[in-house]
Amino acid sequence: MTQIQFIERDGKRQFAVIPIELFNRMADYAEDAEDAALFDAAMAADDGFRIPAAVVDAILEGAHPVKAWREQRTLTQEALAAQAGISKAYLCQIETGKRQGAVKTLRALSRALDVPLDALQE
Repeated sequence: MTQIQFIERDGKRQFAVIPIELFNRMADYAEDAEDAALFDAAMAADDGFRIPAAVVDAILEGAHPVKAWREQRTLTQEALAAQAGISKAYLCQIETGKRQGAVKTLRALSRALDVPLDALQE
């Protein structure tokens, strides 16, 4: 085993001096343990919701989030409007940015699209 030097004060060990190789190995183990703890915390907080790349790409290209999600779910405007209980014209105005959409309406759309409300925010 690697030589460890102990420094005592009043007959009790107060410090340990270790070779740098041992210190580096211990530092690696500590970093691995920290990474594992961070991973475990992230997994515990994961709600399972993912945004598909196609939705992100569409939004980055200028599509309204409602339209991007509607197309991802392969819904027509008529079908989504019916599920959300709004008119197709109102949905079209939201998707084109002519209207913002009331919170109540966006909640209905989020339920119909099965996405969190904040996923529909511009």
